[in-house]
Amino acid sequence: MNSIAIIGLGLIGGSIAKAVKNNSDIKVIGFDIDDETLFAAKELGAIDKAWDGHSILVADLIVLAMSPSATIEFLKTKIDSIDKNAVITDVCGVKAAIVSDCIPLCSEHGLEFVGSHPMAGKEFNGFKNSDANLFYNASYIITPVQGTKPQAIDIIKELGRILKFRKLTVTTPENHDRMIAFTSQLPHVLAGSYVRLPPCSEHEGYSAGSYNDVSRVATIDENLWSELFLLNKEEICSEIRGLISNLSEYLVAIENNDKEELKGIIKSGRLIKERDIK
Repeated sequence: MNSIAIIGLGLIGGSIAKAVKNNSDIKVIGFDIDDETLFAAKELGAIDKAWDGHSILVADLIVLAMSPSATIEFLKTKIDSIDKNAVITDVCGVKAAIVSDCIPLCSEHGLEFVGSHPMAGKEFNGFKNSDANLFYNASYIITPVQGTKPQAIDIIKELGRILKFRKLTVTTPENHDRMIAFTSQLPHVLAGSYVRLPPCSEHEGYSAGSYNDVSRVATIDENLWSELFLLNKEEICSEIRGLISNLSEYLVAIENNDKEELKGIIKSGRLIKERDIK
């Protein structure tokens, strides 16, 4: 791979650009609707040049680092400006909804689309918070479908190695969404629910690691995450129902002063987590 274009230079796109420049000799082309972000990326050396949004975009790999709706809208409006030799990927936190729209659109124009999801992030967004080491030791999920060309998958794997992910996982879009509902989306639902309890406004002086661990991921972008939740509606609703059921077990045991039942519930969670960290 000799060149990569990154569309959207926020936290993820900016971090990809910086990591590629730090870890390879690959030429990086950048595009963002914010001129100040483009200028900053060029000044810091995160990109070699900016794309004007109109001329033919020539790159071996094009990374769409935007929200799901913006990703689909970009392809619908700009696909005629993309060189036909490019492989296209995205960074969205849902995959089935993305590939079902993007693959047919790309196929109609002779382009190869492979969904992917870098499992890394921060509480704060924007290019100013981007970090060349954001993906170090993290996981990268690649979601090809039947008929995806092996060469296209290989390019995405190459990107994963350049970004220094610890683990590359290749799975279906549907399995991605099932697992991400549990590992990523549900913790954000839990954190958001937790900090909305009345004592949160009075936590200072009473809180330590437990509060910080549970509440950390409540600081999310409501526009992006409401989109992600709704695009993965069935899976996240299933996980929420499971969480409600587990919380209800605690509630009933405590209300009934049933210490033995409560000890069993607590122990089952402890044993599961202990197996997880071994």
